[in-house]
Amino acid sequence: MSGRPEILFPLFGDLSGLKGIGPKTAETLGHMGVEVPRDLLFTLPHSIVDRRLRDTVQGADLPATLTVEVQIGQHRPPRNKGGAYRVQVEDAQIAFQIVFFHARGDYVARVLPFGARRIVSGKVEFFDGMAQMVHPDHVLMPDEVDSLLPFEPVYPLTAGVTQKTMVKAATDTLSRAPDLAEWIDPRLMEREDWPSWHVAMGMAHAPQGMGALSLDSPARRRLAYDELMAHQLTLALARAQRRAKPGVESSGTGKLRHKVMTALPYRPTGAQMRAIDEITDDMASPHRMNRLLQGDVGSGKTFVAFMALLTAVEAGGQGVMMAPTEILARQHLEGLQPLAEDAGVVLELLTGRDKGSERAAKLAALARGDIQILVGTHAVFQKDVAFSDLRLAIIDEQHRFGVRQRLELGRKGMAVDVLVMTATPIPRSLALAQYGDMDVSVLDEKPPGRTPVKTALLSNEQMDGVVDRLRQAVAEGRQAYWVCPLVDESEVSDLTAAEERFKRLRAILGEGVVGLVHGQMPPAEKDAAMARFVSGQTGVLVATTVIEVGVNVPNASIMVIERAETFGLAQLHQLRGRVGRGAAASTCLLLYQPPLSETGLKRLTTLRETEDGFRISEVDLEMRGSGDVLGTAQSGLPRFQIADLERQASLMAMAQDDARKLLLDDLKATQEISLSSVYVRNSLDFSIDPSVLVTTDIKSFLHGCDIVIDFSLPEATS
Repeated sequence: MSGRPEILFPLFGDLSGLKGIGPKTAETLGHMGVEVPRDLLFTLPHSIVDRRLRDTVQGADLPATLTVEVQIGQHRPPRNKGGAYRVQVEDAQIAFQIVFFHARGDYVARVLPFGARRIVSGKVEFFDGMAQMVHPDHVLMPDEVDSLLPFEPVYPLTAGVTQKTMVKAATDTLSRAPDLAEWIDPRLMEREDWPSWHVAMGMAHAPQGMGALSLDSPARRRLAYDELMAHQLTLALARAQRRAKPGVESSGTGKLRHKVMTALPYRPTGAQMRAIDEITDDMASPHRMNRLLQGDVGSGKTFVAFMALLTAVEAGGQGVMMAPTEILARQHLEGLQPLAEDAGVVLELLTGRDKGSERAAKLAALARGDIQILVGTHAVFQKDVAFSDLRLAIIDEQHRFGVRQRLELGRKGMAVDVLVMTATPIPRSLALAQYGDMDVSVLDEKPPGRTPVKTALLSNEQMDGVVDRLRQAVAEGRQAYWVCPLVDESEVSDLTAAEERFKRLRAILGEGVVGLVHGQMPPAEKDAAMARFVSGQTGVLVATTVIEVGVNVPNASIMVIERAETFGLAQLHQLRGRVGRGAAASTCLLLYQPPLSETGLKRLTTLRETEDGFRISEVDLEMRGSGDVLGTAQSGLPRFQIADLERQASLMAMAQDDARKLLLDDLKATQEISLSSVYVRNSLDFSIDPSVLVTTDIKSFLHGCDIVIDFSLPEATS
């Protein structure tokens, strides 16, 4: 399919062709993202005004918007210029006043002539003991009452656009909307009691009561499903197109993995074994792997990744693991080196520090295939880095890399299998929205030996006691993190807070005991400070959130988070995960500034009550919303117009299953029927993070369907 179907032309024409919209109003609507009639169609009312006709204002719970038929009585013009012009009126039971300010007498006399009957609708409230309606919204002849909508929709507005304009334009757009072919399984339609698409649109724009605005109303649920289905179908098409491209079958013998398994002092968890099986099956297939490995802090992702790397080596190829920082890359090297020795494979590190002859030697060994597994940083992306036979690329902490960097890594080998990893648990609905084109493995168990972390809430007023406890712990040879508060969005302000805390703790605990790390330090200084803490030279590390990702210090058993109420739940969980990695009992102290808000209390008590990162992520989503949880700018999270990811998670899962089934059942039918529906039902303003290796062909294919895909997301910084 190339080009938009003709049936949809009216929805993608000029806004100024709609009733009530001229060139100036069309330009104004553009400021709120409404550029074509289709955008108006998907701009649904967020509230209603009840304008049902009633007999009297008597007994109404005022103030309220009411509609009544009245007999027009005496007019009382204002005594002073600009004063109140009052008209006495009487409904079936009670007299009240209609009030105008700055009104011309001839106008009032014309619309409310003495002795006539009129339908008036507007806000009624008490003033000086009498009910009054100030500037009625509607004044109609009694025989015109049917022209007044009983439930008037209330649309989002921008300066220069009125509700009347929006209602007119939306109604006109709805009349132009085609009756699209149904794409939902009839059995699902019947089970959910959903109306057809066109009927659902009509119900959404003309709600018959507050219940029609609910996310659970049949019309709204059906339209949300449409939007999610269009999104998931797009991702399914991208996935199918990519999987149709030939890959390299990497079938391992299992010999190297057996050596490592035999040498392990513990038994891997069931989740680890399941993930290993899923990955090795993918690698053995003739299709290119594109898989996300998601796990909580301490769930053993690195071990799973290494077993995948061994599979590539067993198949006669090479593997690479990418880390966002040098210190994390070095920690990966240290953690994997014993396993590599057990397996008898050559493991090497490549970072920006490698220079001259040493670097040249590594690159030559890599090109010959002598280095079987490479651990590296951004240095792996450099053009002179060439592999002999790269089979598998693993990207750790994937959110720290930009899309272009991940694509560049894919070009280092032919049909490279890709595994991306994240230690940030993502709620299922968001994972499906962001990574719906990928296969997902989840590590939802923790290996034995992880020490539970006791979490306590303490007021800042108990700061002295916390410092005393810290002094005792350091004297016993233990180590601690002290994370400083998020002051505001300014890194400079955060830095000031960190430096102040560093000076105070150094004065109390002694010179050389306390280290400092923050985002504005030169990389070499930051690495040196981290290295001193990792080696045990410093007992306390004062830091901003730069330590959130990737630091592994088993001896660190205390985590102090100052002004914890200023952090997000997921971030607090990540920080807490820095301790509990050794045998010692570990503690996380959440210092807060009283009084705590209701949300602040819920956030901190949730963290105290559970260590389940996935449960924490769901609460975080519930409290903050999808944009704040993932950060839409970097995550590529789509911005849905109707669907609500926080409250309609089950619909997203349903949509993914249905989209993949539809594609599996009949690709040709999907292209001919569903894709024509995608034009109108997809939220044309979203980004798909391709993660890795989305080809030019699929890019062109999707662009040809008018589905906007952003392949230039901002680069992450380390």
